[in-house]
Amino acid sequence: MSLWEKLRQVNDTLTEYYAAPYRAAFVKARQQEDDLFMLLVLSEALGVPNPASYYTLELLPIVYEDFHDWHRRMGMEHSPLDNISCC
Repeated sequence: MSLWEKLRQVNDTLTEYYAAPYRAAFVKARQQEDDLFMLLVLSEALGVPNPASYYTLELLPIVYEDFHDWHRRMGMEHSPLDNISCC
């Protein structure tokens, strides 16, 4: 094993040691950001005025894949939108 491989292994070990306690916090923060993004994209469909709805309209097909998981996380048993029936 070369010196560079040993240094890389030490670096990977230290990175894992310091990042492991915060991994759950990173995942939760990422999920909250994704939920906020989903709310912004779907706000016009949910009845909330959105001045940027013209720009977020083209993102709707992308967020439809995650819509079911999102509305379940938000505590809604069924889809709040009439035109999207995922349940």
